[in-house]
Amino acid sequence: MENNNGIKRRALGKGLEELFYNEPLDYNRIEEKIITETPKEAIQMVSIQDLRSNPYQPRQNFDQQALEELAASIKEHGVFQPIIIKKSIKGYEIIAGERRVRASKIAGLTKIPAIIRDFTDSEMMEIALLENLQRENLNSIEEAVAYQKLISNLNLTQEQLANRIGKSRSHITNMLGLLSLPKKVQKLVGDNKLSMGHARVLSKLENEEKIESLSERVITEGLSVRQLEEISSNNQEYTRKNRVTRHNLEKTNEYSYIEEELKEKLGTKVKIKANKLEIAFTNTNDLNRILEIMNLNK
Repeated sequence: MENNNGIKRRALGKGLEELFYNEPLDYNRIEEKIITETPKEAIQMVSIQDLRSNPYQPRQNFDQQALEELAASIKEHGVFQPIIIKKSIKGYEIIAGERRVRASKIAGLTKIPAIIRDFTDSEMMEIALLENLQRENLNSIEEAVAYQKLISNLNLTQEQLANRIGKSRSHITNMLGLLSLPKKVQKLVGDNKLSMGHARVLSKLENEEKIESLSERVITEGLSVRQLEEISSNNQEYTRKNRVTRHNLEKTNEYSYIEEELKEKLGTKVKIKANKLEIAFTNTNDLNRILEIMNLNK
C-alpha cells in the first residue's frame, strides 16, 4: 500500500501504521489501538442516517437473529464500542462496525458513537475483510470473492495475500477455486449445503452440467468427499481439468487426505507425523479462531 512514488502514506499515525503494515494483519489489535489512542472527547455521536456501508464490505447476508440479539443488548446497555468511520462526499462510510450500526437501527437508536479516521480505499477493503474473517466468519463464497478483490485491487499474489491475512497458501488457492464453480453450485456452498471438501473436488471438473449433477447427488445421496472423489476420478464422463491417475492422487503419507481436510476446515497449515497432529496458528486471535471452529473456545 504505497502511493505512486512508492512512499507509504503516513495519515494513520506512526504507531497504527506500523501495526497496520505488519504481516499478518490483526484486526483486533488495529481496532484496539485506534480506540485506546482516541481521546474520549474526540469520539462523536453521529446520526445513523448519515452512515453508509463500506463499499468493500464482503458480507452480503447478515444473520437476522444475531442482529436481533445484539439489538436487545444495545437497548439494555447501549453501544459499548464506537464504530470507525471515514468522512465521504456525503456523510460517512463505515470502516468497522456495520453490525453495530444495523443492530442500533433495530434498537431504535438515531445516533451512534463513532471515531473518524482517514483510510485509503485499499485499507478500507482490507479492514472490512479482516473484521468479518476474525470477528464473524464469512460464508465460503463471500470469503472467496473478497480474496479475489484483494488480489485484483491490491495487485497481490496468492502467496502475498496468504501472508498478509495469516492464512495458508493452499487455503487461498482452494477458496479461489470455488469461483470457477457454476453459480448454482456456488450458492449451495455459500448456504453450507455443500462442504468445502466436496466443493474442492467439484472445482477440478470441467463440465458444468456434470458438476451440477454431482452436487445434487451429494445432497440427495449423502455422498462423502471420498465417494465423490472416487466417482469423479473413475468415471470417464467427468472430465478433469488436470487429468491424473488415482495412484498419483495418493501421497506416501497415509494421513495426507486428513491433512487436506483439516487444512480446509481450519484455514491453516496442518501436519500429521509420528502419531502427532500439528496445527499452525499465527497469533492468539488466530488460535481462538481455530478453537472456535473446533468448538473448543468455551
